[in-house]
Amino acid sequence: MKKAVQRAVVGAAILAVASASYLAYDFGMVRFNHPSIKDYPIQGIDVSHHQGDIDWKKLAAQLNVRFAIMKATEGGDHKDRRFARNWQAAKEAGIVRGAYHFFTFCRPGREQAQNVMATVPKEQGTLPIAIDLEFVGNCDKVPTVEQLTAEVNAFLAEIKSAYPEKPIFYVTQEFFDRYLKGNESSFPDHYLWLRSLFKEPEQEKCGRWSIWQFADNGKIDGIEGPVDLNALCPTETGLAALFAETAGR
Repeated sequence: MKKAVQRAVVGAAILAVASASYLAYDFGMVRFNHPSIKDYPIQGIDVSHHQGDIDWKKLAAQLNVRFAIMKATEGGDHKDRRFARNWQAAKEAGIVRGAYHFFTFCRPGREQAQNVMATVPKEQGTLPIAIDLEFVGNCDKVPTVEQLTAEVNAFLAEIKSAYPEKPIFYVTQEFFDRYLKGNESSFPDHYLWLRSLFKEPEQEKCGRWSIWQFADNGKIDGIEGPVDLNALCPTETGLAALFAETAGR
């Protein structure tokens, strides 16, 4: 009985420490994994309507906001209500822009592509279209590898004429391991944008990934509340050329 009580006390203590650590991270008091500007000189944010009104001029004055990837669309008909405003304001502030589409497994890829093409302007000097692939949202369908491959390929085939650049795939480590790992040849060539909040991504440093989302609770002047933080792989030459004009900021 005594040992059982001791184990219960130890278990409760571990749970309390873990909960406190998570809450500290969630409120931005603890930073597990923020890479330095010296090691990752090109950093940026991703935003949606959840960030509310954004002061883009304030953002542009900060070294860790060289780019902003903003939500444009979701599924076959949803459009982020702040996308058009954010897209224009970021341009005026001189921040390199990109748009992302939240991919749902409950709508055909071709329909979703048409939503993107009706929403995202075709402009030079912007990041390629990013596709957010993850297990969240209002669709509870879990596709097979074959189903996902078919719909993502249909999506990319539809948008290729409008956005011919190599796309960006945003994935969690879980999603990568389940669908992309070992199946890369089933998908068109793409840049990899990996979410990894507690350590640097495992894909051979940054030899296999291009953008690393390292925090979802960042604090940035110009945005009230938390924001996602990202870093460009220092050896990523395909996207780095977009930042040549802003290198002196």
